[in-house]
Amino acid sequence: MMIFILASGYLFTVYLLLALAKRTGTKTVPTSFPSSAEGKHKQEISVNSQ
Repeated sequence: MMIFILASGYLFTVYLLLALAKRTGTKTVPTSFPSSAEGKHKQEISVNSQ
């Protein structure tokens, strides 16, 4: 019975860590992506205005 409790706790901990890593990874990608897209648009505007 003790092994079952320890194994369940281990699996629950791994599940929480994976969920946290997934959530953290998805938050960092969108914040860096639009800034590079804005830079491209600014370059296009400056080239078109000249």
